[in-house]
Amino acid sequence: MLKKVVIIGPESTGKSTLAENLAGYFGCLWIPEFAREYLDNLGRPYSYDDLTEIAKGQVGLEDEFGLKSKDLLVCDTDLNVIKVWSKHKYGRVHPWIEDQIKTRKYDLYLLTDIDIPWQDDPQREHPDPIMRKYFFDLYQKILQDLGTPFCLISGNEQVRKGLAIEMINKIIFTSEIK
Repeated sequence: MLKKVVIIGPESTGKSTLAENLAGYFGCLWIPEFAREYLDNLGRPYSYDDLTEIAKGQVGLEDEFGLKSKDLLVCDTDLNVIKVWSKHKYGRVHPWIEDQIKTRKYDLYLLTDIDIPWQDDPQREHPDPIMRKYFFDLYQKILQDLGTPFCLISGNEQVRKGLAIEMINKIIFTSEIK
């Protein structure tokens, strides 16, 4: 049975790097963040409606990669990120996104900490440490409310990878034996 691990956290906290590292270690697929390609090709500032299109694209990738995966699938994000972004920027969330969040299930969340330096990127919007902490706290609250196992991932790239591997082995693969 396919197990899904989601990496979630504020901007510039090493999510994509961690996803790629974990996929390499476990020999599995990882789903990139659909928003990055979508926004690169948009040619204008994004709008509220674009967030729903991004969500649909992310779900599409997840479903496609899920069919190609055997034991483990690493997701570089989930729809909770789009929900947080939509609420923050537009004060509302499309009902389709809310419905998808209720129906999609994951086995483990890895919450990336804000303890690494900000890296500028044209798609990133909130470098202020106060805003990074604000978003981190939102994601942590969401994960606490979900009831799905989650682990805080802190430290440099190697420490993060090691901790994530340890948690995946402990929560995903050890629980399969029980």
